[in-house]
Amino acid sequence: MVVAWLWLLGAIVTEIVATTSLKLSEGFTRLAPSIVVVVGYVAAFGLLSQALKKFEVGTAYALWSGIGTAAVVLVGVAFLGEGISPAKVGGVVLIIGGVVLLNLSGAH
Repeated sequence: MVVAWLWLLGAIVTEIVATTSLKLSEGFTRLAPSIVVVVGYVAAFGLLSQALKKFEVGTAYALWSGIGTAAVVLVGVAFLGEGISPAKVGGVVLIIGGVVLLNLSGAH
């Protein structure tokens, strides 16, 4: 199961990099970030597919999308000059809470 967690962690990290690069690609008008977007999403889905050999799809997807979403918000605030508000913080807290709740609901 440790290997499945590593696959999932890799999927999350590559999805974060790809999504951040999507912003940096400026609508696919910049070559290098555009290449990172395509390669990153292909890698993310490939890694996620490996994790799904051991994880339930709902659990894996909740972790992948929830952690990825929260991390991209943090990247946007920390490195891309995006604003932070109580509503944005609350949304991230709700996402994380939802992922935790799904994992505590009996997923194996």
